[in-house]
Amino acid sequence: MTHQAVIVGAGFGGMGAAIQLKRLGIDDFVVLEREDDLGGTWHVNRYPGLAVDIASVTYSYSFEPNPWWSHWYARGPELKQYAVHVADRYDLRRHMRFGQVVEGATWDEAAQEWEVRVAGAEPVRGRYLITATGFLSQPRMPDIKGVHDFAGTVLHTARWDEAADLDGKRVAVIGTGATAVQLIPELARRAAHLTVFQRTPIWVTPKMDREMPRAVQRLFARVPATQRAARKVNTSVLELVMVAAVLHYRQWNLLNRGAAAIAKRHLARQVADPELRARLTPDYSFGCKRPTFSNDYYPAFTEPHVDLETSSIQRITPTGIVTADGRETEVDVLVLATGFDMWDANFPAISVVGRGGKDLGAWWRATRFQAYQGIAVPGFPNFLSLASPYSYSGLSYFTTIEGQMKHMDRLLSEVARRGASSFEVRDPANEEFLGWVTERLEDSVFSLGQCATARSYYFNQHGEAALLRPSSTINTHREAASFPVDDYEYA
Repeated sequence: MTHQAVIVGAGFGGMGAAIQLKRLGIDDFVVLEREDDLGGTWHVNRYPGLAVDIASVTYSYSFEPNPWWSHWYARGPELKQYAVHVADRYDLRRHMRFGQVVEGATWDEAAQEWEVRVAGAEPVRGRYLITATGFLSQPRMPDIKGVHDFAGTVLHTARWDEAADLDGKRVAVIGTGATAVQLIPELARRAAHLTVFQRTPIWVTPKMDREMPRAVQRLFARVPATQRAARKVNTSVLELVMVAAVLHYRQWNLLNRGAAAIAKRHLARQVADPELRARLTPDYSFGCKRPTFSNDYYPAFTEPHVDLETSSIQRITPTGIVTADGRETEVDVLVLATGFDMWDANFPAISVVGRGGKDLGAWWRATRFQAYQGIAVPGFPNFLSLASPYSYSGLSYFTTIEGQMKHMDRLLSEVARRGASSFEVRDPANEEFLGWVTERLEDSVFSLGQCATARSYYFNQHGEAALLRPSSTINTHREAASFPVDDYEYA
């Protein structure tokens, strides 16, 4: 049996794609998910302190608002509940198959369809293949000698064990990215002693977070236009920070410096010790690495039982961590907040082989990471990759998702209008788009700022910041709804 479409991933990206297929009248599709339930990152991630770092009114589908968020920045379990609500509201669950570990997909030229290989099961075939595996789905283990020798409890933030005993323990955290910023204050409240091993400081600005007043919830529910207005205001602020201060750094470097100044004032207000403050201050430009928001991250380091360790790690022993100066910190629990393997394992997250045996991952790494409009790749017919180079728009992931839904609408509507069975983006269109994003990124902080010490996942093996689309949300959505349909070949 051949389905009209196979979607890989049942997170918000995959659900958005499924909703769009239904809008187009396509109901014969299957969603393959490796986990035991839907929700993507909000199902997998369960570490203490998990929350969105984008205001809830923006971090949600614009067409399915939730007026009942408990806080301005929703906690992780609420996002999981929201994902369940969306799946039920749009009748998506009957399309989903859980516990399906997709090993790869290959284009069958003779049959003009995709064969998707699933571990321990029969292959699944589909006319269209849509990968929605997310940008951060493949956890990274640190490349540190002895990491597998530690005899105590080891926890990775992406595979958290809620039953792990942290109370009264000596805990070490490796990493100080956005996840660690949420986690460290929670660990500080429970551990007898906490040591944070920091390689690169992170820019942290104040988080305007508080409980959502009941009156505001009722107002959003009764007058949806008010929630839409709040969404627009919040999105505009995010656009100002990301698009102007980061992507238009050449023209708006004063705004970038202003954002850095806000972060430094936030640090100065919360940390009085000048030596500690210096170690927590980044030496790279604001935006080179993903910044974040928190009101309790910096204060955690002022607690007497919390140490910040900035010496490099030499090795991990069965009982602790040895730094380059020979000192060993003995710990009971080792927490790895070491992020995700984006450019080596996540782009793409599965093996994808297109026309003529063209391997997507190998091609990206041998040439350049690229995708037309951040969604289609030449040589891969009937294939849409939602987590692709230059696809992330704005700061809220839902901005990206909804832009791609518009692209799907325009593209697949044209396929139906022509009575075609396949589509494939043309090489010239892809090259033109790649040239466009490359030129625009020359104005960004990634090209003009001081990013050498950031160690940012924004940069790939080629030294290119190939994740963010260098345009505004308005421009992204306009192009998604108006790109030249002749940029694709149809057959």
